[in-house]
Amino acid sequence: MTELYLTNSLTRKKEKFEPINPPNVGMYTCGPTVYDYASIGNFRTYVTGDILVRTLKYNGYQVRYVMNFTDVGHLTGDNLGDADTGVDRLVKAAKRERKTAWDIAKFYTEAFLKDFEKLNLTKADTFAKATDHIKDQMDLIKKLEENGITYKIPDGIYFDTIEFEKSTGKKYGELSTLDQIKEGARVKVNKAKKNPRDFALWKFSDPSEKRDMEWDSPWGVGFPGWHIECSAMSMKYLGETFDIHAGGEDLRSTHHPNEIAQSEGATGKKFVKYWIHGAFLKVDGKRMGKSLGNFYTITDIEKKGYGALALRYFYLTGKYNEPLNFTWDSLKSSQQALDKLNEQVLAAKTQNTRTSLSEEKRKKVDGFSSRFLEAVNDDLNTPRALAVLWDAMKSNIPSEDKYDLALSFDEVLGLKLSEVQEIKFEIPEEVGKLISKREKLRKEGKFDEADNVRKNIEEKGFLLEDTPEGLRVKTFK
Repeated sequence: MTELYLTNSLTRKKEKFEPINPPNVGMYTCGPTVYDYASIGNFRTYVTGDILVRTLKYNGYQVRYVMNFTDVGHLTGDNLGDADTGVDRLVKAAKRERKTAWDIAKFYTEAFLKDFEKLNLTKADTFAKATDHIKDQMDLIKKLEENGITYKIPDGIYFDTIEFEKSTGKKYGELSTLDQIKEGARVKVNKAKKNPRDFALWKFSDPSEKRDMEWDSPWGVGFPGWHIECSAMSMKYLGETFDIHAGGEDLRSTHHPNEIAQSEGATGKKFVKYWIHGAFLKVDGKRMGKSLGNFYTITDIEKKGYGALALRYFYLTGKYNEPLNFTWDSLKSSQQALDKLNEQVLAAKTQNTRTSLSEEKRKKVDGFSSRFLEAVNDDLNTPRALAVLWDAMKSNIPSEDKYDLALSFDEVLGLKLSEVQEIKFEIPEEVGKLISKREKLRKEGKFDEADNVRKNIEEKGFLLEDTPEGLRVKTFK
């Protein structure tokens, strides 16, 4: 059987995957901070986690999958390089929308799960909310306190990175280059901290301002720091040492190294064996951001007439740990490719022509299966896996074998190929008139004007394809 290899951020190498307790695998993915809608950049990370879970199951492993919801303690200073400064994102959103922080968390958690389902992501065995695990986080801080690697300053209880290295003999920040951080480079200096790398485990509430989310603790009224939740919840559900921790590459600089330090500082054991990080999604070659006007959500995708599964297909065209550039043209191409794939799968499903396979065709079928497994087991190489699927669909093997392969491969790809059915729809009169207008302009050689009409048609949820057999109209709604 083809062995599974993954790029481990901890060792910076592609390694053979060897679970701690086969065939069981424990996997934790850092989920969203639920103060706003998740972007298509965020969802690239969650699709990576989904593909990994599916690939593990495809290889016969029994996966225990946990994802968290951060609904307290994630401060805005994280964007500037110090996650212990700034305002709680939930509190900021509550003021923006004139709601309570609890209301904000509930609304955006539900919104996330709706988009999660649209992208056909594998449901976690446990969705763990930070606010449901305050006691677990306090208990972990107590262990660190007992081990002598915490200290108190006016704004909270902090993790002592230097004492951690002394007491455990471990190096802090192996996942990143945190040893190169210079105090005050990007953020206001907190002079009360012993070391600029130290981070908050528990933050004290401002006595002058009542928070929606605050708790009594042995150290004072306050709330947990951002990092402690993932250590507490992952170890609660997966044990003090588990197989895989996944997340976006932005978490590799501070959040994940801090998880490692506080977990291993408390238990004295190795925290996680394999760290998997997905690369950023760019938009039109730039970093995505609201200030740049290129922050898109699943709803934005749908308003343009595209389906969430077209976005999923787009993600699959790039390797998870390599940059991927989103454009509306690339999404359109992905939608067209997915539509064509669905048509071929539907045709294979309806053409019941199974006969006994010749030796040549049996080898082809087996070859496609082997090539697909080799692709996904080579560090989740989804572009190569898609290519194998297309090769199979275009081959001369019997239709039912094409269909069987497509459904087998879709256990990893997650494109809902088993649910493909012929789409019947009516073209609104307004759209019909636009189609006629476009055809007239094309015959008159006015191609720029015709293209503008086509864009107008697409905005209304219909796609035109010029084929050798004539014009074809499709809908995404």
